[in-house]
Amino acid sequence: MSFEITGKLIAKYEEVQRSATFKTREFVIEKTDDINGRTITNYIKFQCVQDKTTLPDKANIGDDVKVFFNIKGSKWNKNGVDNYITNLDAWRLEAVKLGGTAPTNEMPTETFSNFEDADGEDLPF
Repeated sequence: MSFEITGKLIAKYEEVQRSATFKTREFVIEKTDDINGRTITNYIKFQCVQDKTTLPDKANIGDDVKVFFNIKGSKWNKNGVDNYITNLDAWRLEAVKLGGTAPTNEMPTETFSNFEDADGEDLPF
């Protein structure tokens, strides 16, 4: 099952080579919500693995991002005691443009035929 969350990127860590064939990288987002007039801030750390370790490079600290992730859990037994760990494995990261649409490369389609200069000429400048 996949999840997504939007927040501000506040930390990016270096890639860690865990074994000869396994590498990870972590990053943190800040998620602020207004709940009944009270501001609640959470700091959520994500893990990227293998070819996804370059995901944090897509954004700068302070950028608003949307993170797509899976929740993964592991269990191991050490000295007769069961231990558990939960990872938020990010697999996609997108920049978020708040308050507007993303820029395009298209030229505006408006015309300037309604503009006149002081001499009465129909000029847009």
